[in-house]
Amino acid sequence: MEKGFGQLFEKMKQMKKNQWLVVLLVGVLIIIIAIPVQPDSTENTAEENENNTTVETAAGKDDLSILEERLTDTLSNVNGVGKVKVMLTRKSSGEKIVEKDIPVTDKSTQEEDSEGGNRVTKERVAGEETVYVKDEGGSQTPYVVEEIEAKIEGVVVIAEGGDNSSVVQNITEAVMALFGVEAHKIKVMKMN
Repeated sequence: MEKGFGQLFEKMKQMKKNQWLVVLLVGVLIIIIAIPVQPDSTENTAEENENNTTVETAAGKDDLSILEERLTDTLSNVNGVGKVKVMLTRKSSGEKIVEKDIPVTDKSTQEEDSEGGNRVTKERVAGEETVYVKDEGGSQTPYVVEEIEAKIEGVVVIAEGGDNSSVVQNITEAVMALFGVEAHKIKVMKMN
């Protein structure tokens, strides 16, 4: 065994600079691979938020309910509004527009009959195929080009401060700014 270490030590003395560099880099690489990695907490938070949103939607909350909750939270923080209940009605639901691939095939056939006449037949075939994106798990989802949000038709806001004209004006302007709803389609009332 002493003889083995002695030979190894002699070989190490004879090594050139570039060989030492390779040995050093291999050692650093082994250390890096062996160190356990802690996942970044911000990445986990983003994944958890996406999962929570998915769970809420799966639990029966649609986009309209989520918008109602967000509007309620926002308005309840405005001075003079107090407690708030909100109801939204939608004109249309949201829509996702997916990318389509439209391959076109042109085919031309030229025929001659026995009497010397020519006939040309042209055929054009167009199809439509949805473009899919593969995720890391191997599952495919349609590639969404554009997402059109639901159109809000009308808004009813019941607030404790609904009898104050300046509070009513603030609520009306906020709803108009957020949803693009005309003033005559917004009703603000006093909560009892």
